Amino acid sequence: MPYVKVWLHIVWSTKNRIPFLKPQIRPQVFQHIRNNAKKKGIFLDFINGWEEHVHSLVSLGTEQTIADIVRLMKGESSHWINKEGMTKTKFGWQNEYFCVGVSESMLEATREYIKNQEHHHSRRTFEKEFDLMLKKFGFQRFEDSWD
Repeated sequence: MPYVKVWLHIVWSTKNRIPFLKPQIRPQVFQHIRNNAKKKGIFLDFINGWEEHVHSLVSLGTEQTIADIVRLMKGESSHWINKEGMTKTKFGWQNEYFCVGVSESMLEATREYIKNQEHHHSRRTFEKEFDLMLKKFGFQRFEDSWD
């Protein structure tokens, strides 16, 4: 039996960053993602977010890929949100996402960061937060690479 611990901080946004995840539906959406992840064998340690995005802390299994985990969490949840009529217009997630590895020593700090999304976004927009994360981890936006 393999012994594997690969922690991932995954962030994704609503399509066109539309603020669909209002406080009245956000807890239900996050609980649904958590329940579905469990059914699919995805170890979702922590989830939270704001009106137009989601942060999750996931432990990658030996037979899982990052793309599969993200696809399963995003695809099923958007289908469920639309089926339940939780938004006035058609709901969807943006194709792009952000994912970085998290060391064991940074797990608690990452959980706290995810937990405190309301506080973060009282001071900065998701766009600014996303740009800061990209810079911190050495990413460059695809469209920026054409300059």
